[in-house]
Amino acid sequence: MRTAYSVETVRTAERELMARLPDGALMQRAAAGLAAACADLLGRVYGRRVVLLVGSGDNGGDALYAGARLARRGAGVAAVLLSPDRTHPGGLAALRRAGGTVAGPGGAAEDLVGRADLVVDGIVGIGGKGGLRPDAAALAEAVRGSRAAVVAVDLPSGVEADTGEVRGAAVRADLTVTFGTHKPGLLIDPAREYAGTVRLVDIGLELPPEAELEALQHADVARLLPRPAAESDKYRRGVVGIAAGSARYPGAAVLAVSGALRGGAGAVRYVGPAGDTVIARFPETLVSDQGPRKAGRVQAWVVGPGAGDDAATVAEVVETDVPVLIDADGLRLADRDAVRARTAPTLMTPHAGEAAALLGVAREEVEGARLESVRKLALLYGATVLLKGSTTLVADAGGGAVRVNATGTPWLATAGSGDVLSGLAGSLLASGLPALDAGSAAAYLHGLAGRYAADGAPAGAHDVAAAIPEAWRDVRD
Repeated sequence: MRTAYSVETVRTAERELMARLPDGALMQRAAAGLAAACADLLGRVYGRRVVLLVGSGDNGGDALYAGARLARRGAGVAAVLLSPDRTHPGGLAALRRAGGTVAGPGGAAEDLVGRADLVVDGIVGIGGKGGLRPDAAALAEAVRGSRAAVVAVDLPSGVEADTGEVRGAAVRADLTVTFGTHKPGLLIDPAREYAGTVRLVDIGLELPPEAELEALQHADVARLLPRPAAESDKYRRGVVGIAAGSARYPGAAVLAVSGALRGGAGAVRYVGPAGDTVIARFPETLVSDQGPRKAGRVQAWVVGPGAGDDAATVAEVVETDVPVLIDADGLRLADRDAVRARTAPTLMTPHAGEAAALLGVAREEVEGARLESVRKLALLYGATVLLKGSTTLVADAGGGAVRVNATGTPWLATAGSGDVLSGLAGSLLASGLPALDAGSAAAYLHGLAGRYAADGAPAGAHDVAAAIPEAWRDVRD
């Protein structure tokens, strides 16, 4: 599992470590890792042109010491000092001893960037807020227009480490070399898009057990997925109820059922007006037209995909005492107080537009502050919330680490894909997983399935559902 920690936690760990190390040793560790990553990216160091963008903080010191190491290996290294009177003195002296040169911001610096093979971004550290200042913004624009490879020190300058927000001009990196641990902004869009590939350098930090963010890997998901035992029957494996679809949107019911059938539950019950359509496609489905209360035993419900204005069915499902997943139209129709009053787990799965409507803000606000938005929504509804998007986030109402998933592909942005995800997650709820784990595992499998289904070309939601078994086997193998 990859973890990410807040700026405050990282700084506390750094202070504790520095108190046990000789002066400057921690920066030398970081600089050594940074220089090695730059050398790997360059391939050949001797004769290459390297430009360091150096601010006043420790990131600038890391860049200068790393630049000195590259200069000693034969690279031509020039440092652009954005705050000459506050530049790290030890790092600057080391660069000069190694034969590096210095320049101030302006036209000459932008010319250096234009001729560089590699640019190292050491402008702003993890405490930076807001966009870059004008001099730095001009350099970031010059970097963007150059052919140089770009390496960011710890995180790209101009992005916010704790939130993943980008409030103005920022550096776009090809590689980010981060120290000690990932920072939340490296895993969450929109900042994640600026980070490029992320390389973690261990500098010996001792961090607390609970992180700010968690990113599941194959092994983590494999441990969560249900596996039937010899004595299992369809009821012991769990029965998931799907209350979805309408005369206008029968396909939503079919797609939700398709995801549920591939999610590990022993049986799927469908309730709604699209029963004939569902049974024609999936004859193993148990179909009822008597409403959720009379559908028979279920261990979890999925309600809302394609429901139209059927508020009565949504309310009936919300009143049950089993885990409930609310999606799509159900998010709009569910009464907030009724959701908050539930004692069984609730998992809500909005995209950014739906989350914005529930929070009463503009969609752009949610997309620009995804971490804050998912936490607010979980607290507002007293529910676990899965915020869909290029980096899907899953937050628990009780707080704790937010799960982040990045297995998806842009090809998943297709009609009905979310219905498949809802059915899959609902099936995992019915098999007994807690809401946080069910949402996280479902997002992971759904993202992998999207990649397999697309394989570089457009794919429909039904293709994604069909690829779930392949994703499941990949995770389990």
